[in-house]
Amino acid sequence: MQKVKAIYPGSFDPTTNGHLDVIARAARIFDHLVVAVLNNSEKSALFSVPERVAMLSESTQQFDNVSVATFNGLMVDFARQQQAHAVVRGIRAISDYEYEFQMALMNRRLAPELETVFMMPAEKYSYVSSRLIKEVFRLGGSIDGLVPPNIVERLRERAKRNLGQSDGDI
Repeated sequence: MQKVKAIYPGSFDPTTNGHLDVIARAARIFDHLVVAVLNNSEKSALFSVPERVAMLSESTQQFDNVSVATFNGLMVDFARQQQAHAVVRGIRAISDYEYEFQMALMNRRLAPELETVFMMPAEKYSYVSSRLIKEVFRLGGSIDGLVPPNIVERLRERAKRNLGQSDGDI
């Protein structure tokens, strides 16, 4: 019987508990899940690609069937290189669905053999996004329980290193 491999692509800047919830759910469904960090030079990221890979690797080490990789260019090309059968996409709200639906249809056109699976995170993470985490942290709000502890620590280190100011500033 053929093992089913899936790709979960994203920027993961930074990884949230919503991402980890989707990873845990997908790891139960697929034989192998590749969490794929997009190296997008057009998008200004808070953390470098190697930093994001390290944070994801730390946060997913309990899953035997999850690996972390990076890719450039079209996700469908990366999925083919990985011999993946499916793409996992997290959906939090209708606005996510509209965008993800368009991407899924384009991916189907480019790679008809690749299926897209939409997964919802737990309700308690349905409003959490990397962008929102960075904004709340920058303004001094608590992000405890919304990101793994290792991510909170990395954000604090980044704030101190970049600005030499209080923990709440990025």
